[in-house]
Amino acid sequence: MATGVKSRVKLPKTARAGEVITIKTLITHRMESGQRFDEAGQTIPRSIIHRFTCDFDGETVVDATLHPGIATNPFFEFKARVPRSGVFSFAWYDDDGAIYTAQKSIAVT
Repeated sequence: MATGVKSRVKLPKTARAGEVITIKTLITHRMESGQRFDEAGQTIPRSIIHRFTCDFDGETVVDATLHPGIATNPFFEFKARVPRSGVFSFAWYDDDGAIYTAQKSIAVT
C-alpha cells in the first residue's frame, strides 16, 4: 500500500431533483512507474492508480481505466444528474491491490 495517500471529494451538500452537479475529486498519490531505481539500485515497484469509479447508490456514474502516463495526484472533474437524496461512493484502485475509498452524501431539497 502506498504511503501518504489522501483522497478529496468536493460536491454540493444539496441539490434539486434532476439537477446536474459538478463533482471534483483529487487523490494524493506518488505514482511510481516501475522504471526508477532507489539509492541501492533496486527497482522501485510500479504503483499507479489504474482505475477510478464513482457510484450513486450503487449505480455507476463513472468507471475510468487509467494508464501509466497518468499524472501524479490525479484530478477528476465531471458532472452528474442527481435524481434523489443519496450517497456518492468513490474508489481509486492501486496496482499494489489497495483500494482507496470515499463517500459523500447529497440531499435533494
